[in-house]
Amino acid sequence: MPTSAPEPAPLAAGPASVVVASDLDRTLIYSAAALALDMPDRHAPRLLCVEVYERKPLSFMTETAAALLTQLASTTVFVPTTTRTREQYGRIHLPGPAPRFAICANGGHILVDGESDPDWQAHVRDTLETGCAPLTEVREHLVRTADPAWLLKERIAEDLFAYLVVDRELLPDSWVKDLAAWAEDRGWTVSLQGRKIYAVPKPLTKSAALAEVVRRTGATDALAAGDSLLDADLLLAAHRGWRPGHGELADTGWLAPHVTATAECGAAAGEEILRLMLRAAAG
Repeated sequence: MPTSAPEPAPLAAGPASVVVASDLDRTLIYSAAALALDMPDRHAPRLLCVEVYERKPLSFMTETAAALLTQLASTTVFVPTTTRTREQYGRIHLPGPAPRFAICANGGHILVDGESDPDWQAHVRDTLETGCAPLTEVREHLVRTADPAWLLKERIAEDLFAYLVVDRELLPDSWVKDLAAWAEDRGWTVSLQGRKIYAVPKPLTKSAALAEVVRRTGATDALAAGDSLLDADLLLAAHRGWRPGHGELADTGWLAPHVTATAECGAAAGEEILRLMLRAAAG
């Protein structure tokens, strides 16, 4: 397995010395169902739609979070870091300056000014060829063992990993646990996020892509945020990290010495994370 990333010339990132890598869904942006607005309607925050899908609003931030993100992205190297494919990420329109870098497909692609970096693509392909079982084997197992009673969709993302869209009310907990055990022996990770079950190669990580962005920018500090099992390596790789009070990591009680859990849940957690990141970057 390759032990180092590709070596293109570093890309200047300007005067900012802090890289901020944040997961998006259920960390900074939220579907209507995930907003967790538990206050009376008259006290609900104003919302900004940041994603439209099939001509319908899909993802939101509070206007307060949008202002905080604009400030953060103007003073640091802000890097959206997501398991979404490039196409899915392209639907999102975040407030503030356009990010120079973005990490998509759980680290499978580093976008530089909106274009996937070919050197990083080649590095990822080489790593996956020797570091885990092939995607075809995992996909075949998913399709063969999933029950049509609760399976809604089956997808391959960027020819890198697989995921299922399921009916959570009908999905047996034992099926996910059995899948995780099966995948572990083959070098893959399983993550249940909302209605989606992800099967991702262990060598395909957000943290590896973050390390490459840090190298290229010459940043001296890295901050991170995320809510799912697929964000754990990203949080561990950062100098400081935050996870919301909801999500897969919260459900398992996951923490690390340098990772802080927010007191808030839902969209309010996104605001809290951005405030804490701004404070940490300024400090």
